[in-house]
Amino acid sequence: MITAGIVGGAGYVGGEMVRLLIHHPEVEIKYVSSQSQSDKKLYEVHRDLLGSTELNFSGAYDAEVDVLFLCMGHGKSSEYLSKVDVLENTVIIDLSRDFRLAADAGDFIYGLCELNKKDIQASTRIANPGCFATCIQLALLPMAYADKISTDIHVTAITGSTGAGQKPVATTHFSWRNNNISIYKAFTHQHLDEIHQSVIQLQPSFDQNINFIPMRGDFTRGILASVYFDCNLPAEEAIQAYTDYYQDSPFVHVSAFPISVKDVVNTNNGYLYISKHNNKLRIESVIDNLQKGAAGQAVQNMNLVFGFKEDLGLRLKPSTF
Repeated sequence: MITAGIVGGAGYVGGEMVRLLIHHPEVEIKYVSSQSQSDKKLYEVHRDLLGSTELNFSGAYDAEVDVLFLCMGHGKSSEYLSKVDVLENTVIIDLSRDFRLAADAGDFIYGLCELNKKDIQASTRIANPGCFATCIQLALLPMAYADKISTDIHVTAITGSTGAGQKPVATTHFSWRNNNISIYKAFTHQHLDEIHQSVIQLQPSFDQNINFIPMRGDFTRGILASVYFDCNLPAEEAIQAYTDYYQDSPFVHVSAFPISVKDVVNTNNGYLYISKHNNKLRIESVIDNLQKGAAGQAVQNMNLVFGFKEDLGLRLKPSTF
């Protein structure tokens, strides 16, 4: 058994971390901290935890844990680590974007398991990827690995409202979001840099644009991305390249038929559907933004670091209906 601490446990991602770790057979949650909810029972904030735990939120940091999950807002993790003396042998898995880019990473490894598995296994500092970034990168990695991306990449992707976090703002309010779809941060989304970074890691010659149009969906959780670019591979060879690349990845699956968000919601799976349209290769990619796009991937990273089976505690049932 290992012990875990969660910092920032009152938000959507923090709640998902608690739900996963409570049922993980090799983890004991030692504390869950929240400045805003200190001393409350976890189930007073995450109501679905009633009957699952009697833990209270803590306002303090306890150094005596094997793994520490940082589930705070962007910019908060680096600030937190500058003030708190974390033990050197404590594994830190950060779910903000503070350490994802090479220029900011220090000793943090970019935690996309399907890209950096061996480095993750040897590290104690993991920067968990962004949700949009994960979904889009899963669609691109095999072709970058095969050196087959030579033109601009075009991406349209839509995310559920939980991707914006728990704090209510104008564009997450029910009366605005319900029965509504909108575009935001077109061509400028913050996850573009980490997507570029990973494509170049596998295909150093890549110097094209990634044209990304993100959309807000009128649903709670999940991401669907449609990605296309010019590619001279026949459809069968492209599909085989994806199948081969992900053959040792327990959560990424190539589908022979069209996919949807509901196929993966509440799981750590990523589904891909590949088709050819004249010279365009189009890849559909779906994940749950709170699982494979956040907490699930963090647990997957933890499993790799501690030598557990990669899918331990993550074989979850999708909410299909």
